[in-house]
Amino acid sequence: MTLLPNLRIYNGKDITTTANHVRFVYSENLRTRINAVWEKSFSLPDPITTEKMSALETKFVSTACQQVKYGPNSVGDFTKWRVGILAREYLRSLTEPEEEAESRKSADTKENSDVSTLTKRKQTDSVKETDKSLTPRKKLRTDPPASPAENSPRKSSLRPKLQCLTVRMSPRKVAQPPSTPTRGRTRAETPRGGERVGESGEIRAQKKQKEDVGRKELDTTELPKTQPVHLKPLHVLQCHSNRNSSEDFSTQLWACAFQPLPDSTGAGGGSRLVATCGGDSICVIDCETGMVMKKYKVSNEVFFSLAWSTVLMSRGGGASAQHCSILAAGGTRGVVKLIHPRNNVAYGEFRASRKSLSVLCFNPRQGNFLFTGSYDNKIVMWDIGGVDSQYNFKVVQLLVLEVSATPLHICLPPKSPSSHLLTACEDGLHCYNTQLGTNNSSKRSKEMEITFPIYEKEDKDTDYHIIDGLKFLTDDIVASKNFTQGSICLWSWSRTKAQRPGKKHKDVTAVILAELQWANTDIPYLALNTCPGQAYIVCGDDKGKLWTYHVTDLQKNSFRTGKPIQPTEVLEWPAPLRKGAGPVKGPSINSVAMDPELNFLVALSDKNMVIVWKRDESS
Repeated sequence: MTLLPNLRIYNGKDITTTANHVRFVYSENLRTRINAVWEKSFSLPDPITTEKMSALETKFVSTACQQVKYGPNSVGDFTKWRVGILAREYLRSLTEPEEEAESRKSADTKENSDVSTLTKRKQTDSVKETDKSLTPRKKLRTDPPASPAENSPRKSSLRPKLQCLTVRMSPRKVAQPPSTPTRGRTRAETPRGGERVGESGEIRAQKKQKEDVGRKELDTTELPKTQPVHLKPLHVLQCHSNRNSSEDFSTQLWACAFQPLPDSTGAGGGSRLVATCGGDSICVIDCETGMVMKKYKVSNEVFFSLAWSTVLMSRGGGASAQHCSILAAGGTRGVVKLIHPRNNVAYGEFRASRKSLSVLCFNPRQGNFLFTGSYDNKIVMWDIGGVDSQYNFKVVQLLVLEVSATPLHICLPPKSPSSHLLTACEDGLHCYNTQLGTNNSSKRSKEMEITFPIYEKEDKDTDYHIIDGLKFLTDDIVASKNFTQGSICLWSWSRTKAQRPGKKHKDVTAVILAELQWANTDIPYLALNTCPGQAYIVCGDDKGKLWTYHVTDLQKNSFRTGKPIQPTEVLEWPAPLRKGAGPVKGPSINSVAMDPELNFLVALSDKNMVIVWKRDESS
């Protein structure tokens, strides 16, 4: 069955379940054990030579065949044969990417589109000149990688663990970690008033009028009448450390999301379990206790995004299907990993792109529909189906959306998640029609581009088109940001969509409802998030602070002034202690997540720290 990947029927019997078990579950278990043998007793020679690698292969394969035991004795010879093949594949995966990179050097220089696994930051021009292998959408950090293995996206097994090494930061002081370099210019530079070619003053005046009208027409009836929430830091965890080292303050963490609690309809509230990703691992953390409940590791992967969903699991024997929460994650390898955390099973994977994945998003109404955004400037819609009791599943590609730049965020309008998609990209905010139908093409270009008044102030030194934050607050109110603007825009989806796009550029101007004051920073990709049930918006900055906005409360202060509204509260960096040193300097907060009731808030940093905040009921 391993040699016949398409075999389904044998001697007139359907052997799909057994075959998939051997191909995937059995092989994954063997890979896990092979990786353990390597990490315990072996390492790559320095320098790498043909003679040394040949000797290493012979010794490693022999040791793996002797030590790796799995399955009944009756298949012992098959297991030893399979271990030999997988061990050689694993060893090749540690060296081949570097050799391939060398052969692709000229093509990479021309396209300048390979992904660095060290960072998701934007490069400066000087970095582009000195290192052509880094994509312009990434920014080189001063922190060196913890090990050579982190430098290349190689294939490996997914290794589920019940817990990871959790390091609590105690309140002491530490040596200052290296700072993250900026984009190569300072906030003190004021952009010159630029004009878009071919646009008259009358058109600009009309856009200004639309913005002013929007500010006067904010509909606050959608916002829940809630009270401001007071939060206090509860845990600071280092659960994504390279080799579980408490000295790892360089692994960057990129995405987090709370697990939904499905009810009989597939919908539901939230839990205190949050999934986080960064480096080569995915963690599921209990926010109350600070315990890492599950950890999944893929050697030489760098995870950039994850998403929860609810799918049906058939149980066979006439039993009705049940809802189960699954987790999808992806990164530099372009492969989506599918995980069922409750049963601690990494049950499958599929290749979504030849380039790295930048973002994942499920359709909340159809939990089997997954969108993947990648560095080849594409967003693909997949049907991942459900699973059976043996974790068999089938993936079908449904749509391909052609994007003009890297998609950073994907949002589906709450009222029409199956017909429209918004994506925040390196070159602006775009809208697509995702309605499935027999008359529609499977490849589609954007329906319209949503522009912002700040674009009028662009010049050769200032770019306001990078939309690095996007989220719906209500069915109509959208929060978005550009890091160079120093504020968060609230705008109306329905009023913006109601405009007629221009025939040539397909652009419409966002109907701005309000502007929220945010940090002055040159660091991009600090994502915002919303908590619709509590009418909250939260966004971190480059100093470890969390800017929180209780929008129900803010609207009482008036959205009509036209000036940026101050945050409800700025949560200061908790300055945790590093053993034997001083407080850790506030890092960049790359991502935040809140449960629906805002009992917990989780922030991820670019210094390998997960910060858990809890609602303070006493205040």
